[in-house]
Amino acid sequence: MTTTWIIAADASRARILQVTDRAQQLEEVENLLNPEGRVHDRELISDAHPRLSSHSGGGPGSDREETSAAEHATELFAKRVGNYLESARTAHRYDRLHLIAPPKFLGRLRKELGKEVQKLVAEELPKDLSWLNARDIQAQYLNRR
Repeated sequence: MTTTWIIAADASRARILQVTDRAQQLEEVENLLNPEGRVHDRELISDAHPRLSSHSGGGPGSDREETSAAEHATELFAKRVGNYLESARTAHRYDRLHLIAPPKFLGRLRKELGKEVQKLVAEELPKDLSWLNARDIQAQYLNRR
């Protein structure tokens, strides 16, 4: 039987679920957490960094060019999920992937998937279902077809 994993993720959590039987019951395989994905930038930065007033034209010292701390934490989390999926692929833990994530995080996650993992993605759904339990994800996702 083909092993299918469903990844329900957002910036703060990635739930990895596996279809366990022909009735398509879901079982949680892993729950990766990123608490920094839900906090504001000011809560992630311990020391305020100085603004360079001598740069009026948006040069190298411009705050606009910097990635916010929350965005950076989200990028690192997407990379962590991508690495987890690559390791699981090389261990032959799944044969097919379904990705469910809000559009912005889905795009970030897509960028972090290796080429071989990308080949295993059967379907993507741009929705935030990561906060649901396995039974509710099953109802929202699997039973919609």
